[in-house]
Amino acid sequence: MNIANDSTGRTVLVVEDSPTQGLHIQALLRQYGLHVVCAGNGEAGIALAHQIKPDVIVLDMHMPDITGLEVCQRLKAESDTADVPIIIFTRNNDPTVVNASFESGAVDYIPKDAFADAVLAETLRQMGFIQP
Repeated sequence: MNIANDSTGRTVLVVEDSPTQGLHIQALLRQYGLHVVCAGNGEAGIALAHQIKPDVIVLDMHMPDITGLEVCQRLKAESDTADVPIIIFTRNNDPTVVNASFESGAVDYIPKDAFADAVLAETLRQMGFIQP
């Protein structure tokens, strides 16, 4: 678990099994003054979501223990995490998975490509987590 300095009072839980990707997302979000907590797998992400009550979750789809889709479904089924917005941030761009993610309660689905960082930042800006 990595916790960054908090200047906005907003907490983002990043659930990402790749340490490199997790550090990259953490650095991106920290530059906007967000408090970032990272979990290295789905089960840890679920536990941290219940523990820290994040303002938003950035969730990878492919992880070794349980999929991001299952994490999303489980968090949306729990009363204390049901209202936390979940952004899927993944390399998977299969339309079936995209649709299943939205049906499970994700608020956005961002494929990791050359524009992913900018799209994630803009999504968080539009949601009010990053100041213009």
